Order: sequence, then C-alpha cells, then structure tokens
Amino acid sequence: MTNIEMISALGTLLSKKYGKDLFKLLKVYNDISASEASSRLGLHVQTVQEFLESTVSIGLSEKKEVIEKKRPYFRYSLVKNELSLKFDINELVEESEIDQIKNNSVLIREKKNSNSHFTMARGGNFFSTISVTVGSGRERKQKRINLTNAQGKFLFHLPFPDAKPLTIDKIMSEAQIEEKNKPEIEDIVKELANLNVIEKID
Repeated sequence: MTNIEMISALGTLLSKKYGKDLFKLLKVYNDISASEASSRLGLHVQTVQEFLESTVSIGLSEKKEVIEKKRPYFRYSLVKNELSLKFDINELVEESEIDQIKNNSVLIREKKNSNSHFTMARGGNFFSTISVTVGSGRERKQKRINLTNAQGKFLFHLPFPDAKPLTIDKIMSEAQIEEKNKPEIEDIVKELANLNVIEKID
C-alpha cells in the first residue's frame, strides 16, 4: 500500500463519526473483538469489523484468530500509536504515464470522424473549448472541456486527419508553447486520445 493509499484510508477512518471512539477502544483495551466493540458503541458489528480490518491494512493494529466454543473469530490490538506518512504527488502519476511523457517519438494527429467540435477563441489562432460526443443511443452526451491557452494553441496546430502526424514537441515548437507547459499538453493529449479525438502513431 502506497503512502497516498494509506493517507486516504486513514482519512476515511477518521471521517467516520464513530472513528475516534473506535480508535480510543483500540488504545484502551489490550485487545478487542468486533462484537465487543460494536456492543460497546452501539454500532452494527459488520461496520466495526470493516473499520478494524482497515486499521490492520494500514499497519496501526494487528489481528489474531482465537477459538471460543469451537467458533473462530478475530481479536484486534493496537501495535503503534502513530503513522509517519508523506504525501508525494508523484505517486499519483503511474509509471506508464511517466514513460509516455518522456517518450518524444510518438506521432499524433486529429482522428478522422472524431465527433468533436473545436471552438475558436475570440483572439483567434487558438481554441478555447472542445466538445466531444461520448456514448451511444440514448446515452449520447456532449463532454465539454475548457482549454488553457497553451492547450488551445497546441490543438490549433494539431495536424488534420489526412496530414502528416507530428511529435508533441514538434507541435509545441510550431505553436510557440514553452516547455513549462508540457505537462498540461501531455494531459490533454492523453484525455483526447482516450476520447478518440487524437490518434497516436508509434
């Protein structure tokens, strides 16, 4: 489990209105079962069971199986009083995405019959929005994306479906887009590729 996943899980536990009370029970009791904790706080046993299992998954507690009257169940005990977590935004970007960003050999162009509509900005020479038809039949709807100035300039210079495809760097150069804007360009290219507006040619 990554730090971000652990932070998310811990945040979910603490956001529960009964979260602090269950953590207190884990601290006060040497060990406790889900049924004991649920009766103590007046909660459904399944709710408590899921909470306690989550504390195990993030490493705050441990569980041991015990058998009472030939019926096995788990008892939970706290193993640490704190978690040292670091929020690293880089963990949000998958390795495959990073590799894709670093790969400057991919050629792109607008896809033929993409069912998209580009709206020209008032100043001209760049687009302000793009609308894409997604779904089919009664589920068809328009997805509208507001573009940044850099994205609008980039898409304005995107090769047409019947034109020679170009690399992202080449299009950025032609559109006079600074390198600092490349991450947002990569993001819109990935999104529009998923929406079948842009085709990639490896």
